[in-house]
Amino acid sequence: MANFLPSVILPGYFAGGSDYLALEKALTKLGALATTVPLNRREWLPTVGGRSVVPILQRLHATVEQTKQKFQCERVNLIAHSAGGWIARIYLGDRAYYGQSWHGRSRVASLISLGTPQESRESWVLKNLNFVNDNYPGAFFEEVKYVCVAGKATLGENKLAKWLAYTSYQLTCGKGNTWGDGIIPISSAHLVGATNLVIEGAQHSPQSGLWYGSKILVPDWLKYLAIN
Repeated sequence: MANFLPSVILPGYFAGGSDYLALEKALTKLGALATTVPLNRREWLPTVGGRSVVPILQRLHATVEQTKQKFQCERVNLIAHSAGGWIARIYLGDRAYYGQSWHGRSRVASLISLGTPQESRESWVLKNLNFVNDNYPGAFFEEVKYVCVAGKATLGENKLAKWLAYTSYQLTCGKGNTWGDGIIPISSAHLVGATNLVIEGAQHSPQSGLWYGSKILVPDWLKYLAIN
């Protein structure tokens, strides 16, 4: 069994840490110790409407530092779900974001993004995403292993049964009739220069049933975590 570095899980937008307990357990059983950033849903409220995500970055930074201290390691793996993926890319960087910079690349060996909209046309997210993609395009830092995981679970169609996926894909990439995880289209979940994966059947969120963090699908991306 691989000797994985400890992992920190960053929840997706408006998700709480408790939503990822099953993923923590699945990782631990596979020999990858994991800790989730202990967010609650109320902590996302200040970020609504495309505002600063500094409150989330602060919680992420604290959890990374606590994990390093607990396991006496210099770097961790960062597993980020949905919007957590582009928030993590801000954390890796050194450019001032609302007056703060995090230099997280010195603490993170690999970034695994699960269903992250790395690009989007949604107006509320553009300011933050433009900051990320203008300053840190693609798999920007050579010292960090970027792995971007997309799900192929739902084909968006302009009919009632597939309306949510169709609309979400259209808002994200401008095309509704495409494949994705039911919320994020495959084309938006990948980065130039990253290891880009597509997992058949992976739906977007922990509430979806079969999703990226389901124990049957975790092995598809677990092997990309950095080891000691």
